[in-house]
Amino acid sequence: MLDSQIEEVKNKLNVVDVVGGYIKLTKTGANYRGVCPFHSEKKPSFFVSPARQMWKCFGCGAGSSIFDFVMKIEGLEFGDALKILAQKAGVELKKENPQLRTERQRLYEICQLACLFFEKQLVSGNIGKSAKEYLLKRGITEESIKKWRIGYSPDTWQGLSDFLVGKGYNRKEIVKAGLAVTKEGNRSDSYDRFRGRIIFPVFDLNFQPVGFGARVFEKPGDGAKIETAKYINTPQTLLYDKSNILYGLNNAKLSIRKKNQCVVTEGYTDVILCHQAGFENTVAASGTALTPQHLNILKRYSENLLLAFDMDIAGDSATKRGINLAQERGFNIKIIETYSGAKDPADIILEDPKNWEKLVSEARSIMDYYFDSAFFAFNKDTAEGKKEIGKIVLPVIKRLPNKIEQSYWVQKLSQKLDIAEEAILEELRKVKFDAITQKTDFKHAFDRGESSPLSREASAGQRKKLLEEKIISLVLKNPENLNSIEDSQYPFFSDKTRIFLEGLKKFVGEQKLQAAEEESHYAEVSAGRDFKAIFAGIMSDNNLSEEAGFKLDLKIFLAAFSLRAEVEYEEDGCEEIKLCVLQLKNINIKEKLNKISKDIKEAEKAQDHQKVNNLIEEFNKLIKEL
Repeated sequence: MLDSQIEEVKNKLNVVDVVGGYIKLTKTGANYRGVCPFHSEKKPSFFVSPARQMWKCFGCGAGSSIFDFVMKIEGLEFGDALKILAQKAGVELKKENPQLRTERQRLYEICQLACLFFEKQLVSGNIGKSAKEYLLKRGITEESIKKWRIGYSPDTWQGLSDFLVGKGYNRKEIVKAGLAVTKEGNRSDSYDRFRGRIIFPVFDLNFQPVGFGARVFEKPGDGAKIETAKYINTPQTLLYDKSNILYGLNNAKLSIRKKNQCVVTEGYTDVILCHQAGFENTVAASGTALTPQHLNILKRYSENLLLAFDMDIAGDSATKRGINLAQERGFNIKIIETYSGAKDPADIILEDPKNWEKLVSEARSIMDYYFDSAFFAFNKDTAEGKKEIGKIVLPVIKRLPNKIEQSYWVQKLSQKLDIAEEAILEELRKVKFDAITQKTDFKHAFDRGESSPLSREASAGQRKKLLEEKIISLVLKNPENLNSIEDSQYPFFSDKTRIFLEGLKKFVGEQKLQAAEEESHYAEVSAGRDFKAIFAGIMSDNNLSEEAGFKLDLKIFLAAFSLRAEVEYEEDGCEEIKLCVLQLKNINIKEKLNKISKDIKEAEKAQDHQKVNNLIEEFNKLIKEL
């Protein structure tokens, strides 16, 4: 029975339509070609064959049927992929045994029911109707309310939870879906996460609700305003990861591909109002800065980004971090500038949609934006002003992947500052790309409460390397900073870094003991004064492996940092190290989560339901540690 349904789905769907819903395809003879979404490539090596109803990437080797494509790109097991494609094909699948449904499937069902519950609350009861009136006053039309499935959460402690329990789901599942919060000290009891708020459902690319954003609004009869967060959002769950979700992409993807351009805003209402105004190629980062995962997803549709963000060239902001990442990936970036008095795109559109249309058409390239902003902020006729302009502009030029483009902007900077190109190039060479990333990228992730990228091993590996390098440099500047690292945290480090830190800790301890025995003051050991002693002590450790040139590799590794420690970092603080270690812990946990996710898929394929349940339990335990 199931086999026949699978064949029916395959016969009703065209591989070009399915794959083309995710990536941009160009007709090439009898086939279609595009950039592979499963590995990084500049020249398209991904082909789709309508005749064979197959897809194949000649770069990474991936390829197979529509089911495998959806499984791979969505990170789903076969059953969930079949369900999605069956809906597209209009094929009704036979009823499945509820006991055989995976936790992922049940969470999808919970989110769908919650979405329906919130929608109903918006049109029933006085408060719900007041919330709807508020939305209408904000310029969101009836049509948009239905299209985006906007709802309202009643101001009760367990209204939604009781509804879902009545539908056959338990309270633990509701917590796992991010819709309820466990009461402190009582894991068996919980209360609704969203209460008395307007609800904006967040959908995946297949229009399935996976999370929610909840906004406060002033209710009739409200007295003094209670200080509370304007928005609260679904936490990370098995379905929802904000670093992988772009709000509105489900409705925007076709328009983005058609226009070959994507407008990126900051908020839910910005997206909705932009779509109302005809700019259906608009999305929003889900309460976070642009992440590598966001950019990987957007690149499937277009490499042209128009950013409608709050911009501040003077600050080390998450916005700049997202822009840096986009630059490094070869995106063409333009900035949509808002004018004084307008807080966001929604405000501008409400005032006059034509003003927004004008601002979009006049969007400036990111390079022009930085140049104009820097020259506006500082006096180019003074030596200090030229220096400050260089500090802003040179790192941006450095990140441009194309050398010809770099050369153009170096020439322009030379002309505007009236300084020889050779001098500009010399300063450009001094800009250290890794150092930029260290000082702006990871530190700001802490400010925003974000964790490191999860989905790409290479990205996580690079992140780990940068964090470890900064920890080593800070420790070499002041070995007393070792006290910031707990013994239980050493497993988070790579072997070389762990061996060095443990060796240094041992050396410093021996120095302190020797000083105590000699009744002398303990002299601080630093990279600049006694690194040779530290180095020799670690290298003489007989426990170090001689295999595969490990000692030689470690020697080169440490020698490099003996030089870098004094010149790259001014910080001398334990708090920086604590933040770095926290990030390393999160990377470690997320690597484990990735492995467990793969194991879950394999177990589901093998129909080993006990193993699936055990792995999911382990997954949820790790999630709580983030």
